[in-house]
Amino acid sequence: MASTNEEDKDPDIELFVKAGSDGESIGNCPFSQRLFMILWLKGVVFNVTTVDLKRKPPDLHNLAPGTHPPFLTFSGEVRTDVNKIEEYLEEMLAPPKYPKLAAKNRESNTAGNDIFAKFSAYVKNTKPEANASLEKGLLKALRKLDNFLNSPLPEEIDADSMEEEKCSTRKYLDGNELTLADCNLLPKLHVVKVVSKKYRNFDIPTEFTGVWRYLQNAYARDEFINTCAADKEIELAYQDVARRLAK
Repeated sequence: MASTNEEDKDPDIELFVKAGSDGESIGNCPFSQRLFMILWLKGVVFNVTTVDLKRKPPDLHNLAPGTHPPFLTFSGEVRTDVNKIEEYLEEMLAPPKYPKLAAKNRESNTAGNDIFAKFSAYVKNTKPEANASLEKGLLKALRKLDNFLNSPLPEEIDADSMEEEKCSTRKYLDGNELTLADCNLLPKLHVVKVVSKKYRNFDIPTEFTGVWRYLQNAYARDEFINTCAADKEIELAYQDVARRLAK
């Protein structure tokens, strides 16, 4: 039987994430940040290795052949599918020792899930005549997220109150704690904000108070800012992707 000491020990976890342009810092990769945030929020001890895609070390080729980061090793086993890794970590790093991170409300998991596709179409477009309608598509997706963030969750509604429910004041998608839903959406939303500003001079409208409240609350958290690539890295990653509009 395993001794108590062995049972108390954290599993041996190493996360491999995409490196930045200097080959060492954190690079732009919302999927890497998603797993980085999950492990940080779990409170488990883990190592992070940044992988320079231009000079991928030979031992990594052997560890996960043909795989781009992120991937991780968990007690010696290599795992490469981001969605499956998320499920696995939630299952293996469970209460009472580790917090449960799954969202309580199903809608929290799908909120904002169309924003990144709308953004990609918007920044990759080269036709000036298509710009306005693609921008409108992105705005519509952002407005939908804003409505969700400003609508009270079931637990925010006082069943005994006769008053009309006011605007939600929650910090994140599913309440005042970060969940798996946030680990998925926040890294992408931040990329949308940074890249749209740089290459399209597009700002998320200030009237989207729910989206801005959400971002500001994320920027106050170590779990977000210390797992995020620098804005310059994000801009650099989109240098060749974000197309200039033809004159």
